[in-house]
Amino acid sequence: MRPELRQKLEKQQYRMAGGHAAVKLCHWMRQSLLNKRHCYKQEFYGIASHRCLQMTPVAHDCTHNCVFCWRVRGFEGAEREWQQPREMMDALVEHQRQLITGFPGDPRCDLVKHREAKDPKHVAISLAGEPTMYPYLGELIAECHRRGMTTFLVTNGTLPEALESLDPLPTQLYVTVAAPNKYVYRDLCQPRIPDGWERLMRTLDLLPSLDTRTVIRHTLVKEYNLGWEEEYAKLDERADPTFVEPKGFVFVGDARQRMSIDNMPSHEEVAQFGERLASLLGRKLVKEKRDSRVVLLADEGTKLELDLG
Repeated sequence: MRPELRQKLEKQQYRMAGGHAAVKLCHWMRQSLLNKRHCYKQEFYGIASHRCLQMTPVAHDCTHNCVFCWRVRGFEGAEREWQQPREMMDALVEHQRQLITGFPGDPRCDLVKHREAKDPKHVAISLAGEPTMYPYLGELIAECHRRGMTTFLVTNGTLPEALESLDPLPTQLYVTVAAPNKYVYRDLCQPRIPDGWERLMRTLDLLPSLDTRTVIRHTLVKEYNLGWEEEYAKLDERADPTFVEPKGFVFVGDARQRMSIDNMPSHEEVAQFGERLASLLGRKLVKEKRDSRVVLLADEGTKLELDLG
């Protein structure tokens, strides 16, 4: 990783492992420890926000250059030496423990939750970059499961070959579909590969065959991709996911350099989109979290909560 990129990430409280992996405290972990508020993933699926490790095995590379991305972008695309999963997870868990060391000094901190937070039980493989570029992704997921952790993997879907060979699969697999068609995709996601849309379509076709819970995430950016419900519905029908999550773009991080606060849809706009899409798909809007501007669509009777043991 280029020294200037690493310096920028570390200034933003990322902690690095192996020169390519990173962990960073999630906003919702802080909220859970200090203010008794939690992430929508806890509301929807039963994941404890204070026991979640938000990480990425690829902090500095991606096949997209999304206009709405709030993460640091400094993509290199160069060959590198990759750290093995066990060593990487040891380092990232220890980094997270160090990052939460000072929380008990705040009188608002829930000390029981703080003790539990030192032992993460869920891994969100989603912090930055494109995690399917990590060549040992299956081994990473296996290592997390060996430690008794559930896993959510978030991908932009441009590397279907990585998903085809992935073993084991994550507890839940997210594919971000941030455009209803190739033209919006080109302008909003700004792919760094020439056939990104076609590769995403291959991923959507692959999803029904995968033996795990799957989610299509629609990141909605006002004046860019909000609307087109009929086109989104066709893509969702193609993928036949367990869940569909329409979620509003948030005007934070590096996205503020490229976007306006006016591009951030209200929760009402996200919910209205979700209701229209659910009607087209024959699904129900079963959950919503206003402060995250997200709604959950599922078939009636679908079990939402994970079996956490």
